[in-house]
Amino acid sequence: MSRRQFTLSAPALLAGTPLMSACSPDANATSYEDLVAATWRPAAVTGVNGDALHRELVRYATLAPSSHNTQCWKFRLAQQTITVVPDVSRRCPAVDPDDHHLWVSLGCATENLAQAALAHGQLADARYDTAQQAVQITLAPTRAQASALFQAIPSRQCTRGDYDGKPLSTTDLDLLQRAGTANGVRMLLLTERPAMENVLDFVVQANTAQMASTDFMKELKTWIRFNGTEAVRTRDGLFSLTSDNPTIPTWLGELAFGMFFKPQGENDKYTRQIRSSAGIAVFVSDVADKAHWVEVGRCYERFALQATALGIRNAFLNQPVEVSSVRPSFSAALGLGDLRPDLVVRFGRGPTMPSSLRRPVQAVLL
Repeated sequence: MSRRQFTLSAPALLAGTPLMSACSPDANATSYEDLVAATWRPAAVTGVNGDALHRELVRYATLAPSSHNTQCWKFRLAQQTITVVPDVSRRCPAVDPDDHHLWVSLGCATENLAQAALAHGQLADARYDTAQQAVQITLAPTRAQASALFQAIPSRQCTRGDYDGKPLSTTDLDLLQRAGTANGVRMLLLTERPAMENVLDFVVQANTAQMASTDFMKELKTWIRFNGTEAVRTRDGLFSLTSDNPTIPTWLGELAFGMFFKPQGENDKYTRQIRSSAGIAVFVSDVADKAHWVEVGRCYERFALQATALGIRNAFLNQPVEVSSVRPSFSAALGLGDLRPDLVVRFGRGPTMPSSLRRPVQAVLL
């Protein structure tokens, strides 16, 4: 479930491209903004029933994060159940060879759906179904409760920029800890600078290894959207604007990606971003299996929604858990023994970034 920023450090190339303005998708900015507004709109929680309610719950589920914003999920609707099924056509085998992030992403979608269901007067009982290889959610009527976490869904984002570097209060940290913890999943909160610098060392080591992989770089490139036209057409992937990078023609983006997207620049960026953060959260499950990975996703999403409700930003730093040669030493440095760390997330207060898009509900229904 990690997202990479495309850092364009090629001013000479841009300066020498007189057709850039004519090729730029700036003329589509309004349509992109309109689509973002429609995608992330809050909606009424009363007067919605039957199939319309199920589709609305699926819409909220799709607002969850996913690795590279692949949106690797499908939903099967029945009278009292919604089943969340992996969309294996959207796998990322280079960065996620065992589908760990895919199942974590399904857990994030499941948590959003459960929060939305409760706000609409439905109690969601979500369980990993081994036979179906899917998450089955059973709905039952209950008293409607529009929690702060539900209300935060339309504002949640992975904010891939610098934060203000200020520490959080003990109260805020306690709320984040409670939100991100459940049976079978714990969360380590690292707020001391030496501990954060230790994580930074592993991020740099793993990021350097990933960027040396041809398969990783090729896969990452397929999910980058260099301009609004591409983002609107696909409604998925990593749009450069959401990480405060310029929107440029696709041909130029592909050229610049190969020429200027380098380990040193990325490592410098991660160094700056970690040092501007208030802390780092590491999610760890008791067992490395699909059921627990789903639960990790649910815990992370509650953490992210609680952070959003408190005005706190977060973003993934998953390189140390994605590179198999680095993961054991990272786990040992955290004192986890044989346990596998699942997610690494930095957090702190910072500015809002542009939001990413999502595919329409009809596109994800079975």
